[in-house]
Amino acid sequence: MEPDLHPDLKPLEFLLGTWKGAGVGDYPTIEEFRFGQEVTFGHNGKPFLIYESRTWLIEEDGSLGRPLGRETGYWRPRPNNEVEVTLAHPTGIVEIYVGNVAFHRVELQTDVVARTASAKEVTAGTRMYGLLPEKDGARDLGWVYEMAAMGQPLQVHLSAQLKYAG
Repeated sequence: MEPDLHPDLKPLEFLLGTWKGAGVGDYPTIEEFRFGQEVTFGHNGKPFLIYESRTWLIEEDGSLGRPLGRETGYWRPRPNNEVEVTLAHPTGIVEIYVGNVAFHRVELQTDVVARTASAKEVTAGTRMYGLLPEKDGARDLGWVYEMAAMGQPLQVHLSAQLKYAG
């Protein structure tokens, strides 16, 4: 039995569940690519969301290829529709985001980016997550990630459209 949703999570409730879809990635230091993604937002009755994202390369023939990025973390609502997000990556990067929730949209910017000695240089990021207008009863979540890394200024790196999968 799933625990009751903590009342502080009400502004983020629209994110709950598993979302699956596809996106594109690009950056001046890499070639453009397509990826498949599965994102899960869950809760355990406490005042935070549990977050996990997994991505895979989409091959030329449309099949899923090798695993790409993975991240896990927690989304913590604060008063006045503010939110704090902590994310950890297996590549040696840890990010803390701060931002705001308005209706069915979350806008975040990095407060801290820390990395291990072997991780690539990432200095800043922004993220936007939002529900897209419903089509034929389908719920879609769109998101965009801007990154400043490897001496490059902040610019779009990843974006995806995910369908609600339960």
